[in-house]
Amino acid sequence: MNRKRFVDLSIAIESGLPSDPPMMIPKIDYIDHAMGTPSMLEFFPGIRQDQLPGGLGWAVEFLHLATHSGTHLDAPYHYHPTQDRGKPALTIDEIPLEWCMSDGVLLDFRHKGDGERITAADVRKELERIRYEIKPLDIVLVQTGAETAWGKAEYLVKGAGMDRESTLFLTEKGVRVVGIDAWSWDRPLPFLAREFQEKGDPRVVWEAHFAGIEIGYCHMEKMANLSAIGRPHGFTVCCFPIKIKGASAGWCRPVAVIED
Repeated sequence: MNRKRFVDLSIAIESGLPSDPPMMIPKIDYIDHAMGTPSMLEFFPGIRQDQLPGGLGWAVEFLHLATHSGTHLDAPYHYHPTQDRGKPALTIDEIPLEWCMSDGVLLDFRHKGDGERITAADVRKELERIRYEIKPLDIVLVQTGAETAWGKAEYLVKGAGMDRESTLFLTEKGVRVVGIDAWSWDRPLPFLAREFQEKGDPRVVWEAHFAGIEIGYCHMEKMANLSAIGRPHGFTVCCFPIKIKGASAGWCRPVAVIED
């Protein structure tokens, strides 16, 4: 009898971690059961505190965060107002649900250095190594090893990243959702900025994101636990985003489902 194994591929949203630019660092205000008791007494006029279980009320949290905080799914609207060569770009509430649950493919690029490009040739070579041919709607996950720095400021500059050609290599084959264990699907932003300053070529700026202007696609960023999947293919990925009207991204909790 086959047994299903579930692997959580997300990080938790935590308050105050430096693994985002300062303006994007999440803040969570925790209201514990004791702090929540007065509002519960107010909501139920006439009830006494000693009538509540243990004299305690409800707990609740207030979050201050961006749609790109924590593990999230970027919609094509994040990259540009248009996709598919001129069509209106999809926002996160418009993403087809069939994009978000499909066969998974894990590509391992941990041998690449921080800030290096993952090229289309690199992707082809890795697919040959794992003996797999990409098909439409596969969900392709890219492992860079950046997740080991999660929770530290250096996370922002860890890992290799995809470029325009490697992204289009996947989307031209019908891939519509991808993911990476780094802060960005592109190479870390400081590497892009340095290359632009050195060469003055605007094509380097956000090149993998901007590939979505040509063919619309979504990518997950800040993934984790990719090693726990334990195989390069033969698993399912579920990654439904939170539905936020007109937004460029939505938080998600991607899960790999493996039948052992």
